[in-house]
Amino acid sequence: QVQLVASGGGSVQAGRSLRLSCAASGRAVSSYTIGWFRQGPGNKRDFVAAITWRGDSTYYVVSVQGRFTISRDNARNTVSLQMNSLKPEDTAVYYCAAAYKGGYGSSWPENLVDYWGKGALVTVSS
Repeated sequence: QVQLVASGGGSVQAGRSLRLSCAASGRAVSSYTIGWFRQGPGNKRDFVAAITWRGDSTYYVVSVQGRFTISRDNARNTVSLQMNSLKPEDTAVYYCAAAYKGGYGSSWPENLVDYWGKGALVTVSS
């Protein structure tokens, strides 16, 4: 069993930055690939970014490449998503997700998430 707690959402103007954090706890947390999905208004929940359980590979959806950076600190069981140059279309509820030794790359489907955290709302105004 793994618990995920997301924090760091908020409201910013376009072009600014926010940092989301996902605190993980439970058994063998360091063996889980952890990432972020988001669900914008009227949209389905989609993959955003992930970092493998070893921390040696990162994956991003094309629309955030070059703007978002995902990182993990296994000593603190924390995964962070640094979001720069935010755009109004980044407005969404962001969900932290975990999959045991997941290796799905940027094609990580929702049905292969083992654990979800509660969402963190990010609002970007123009």
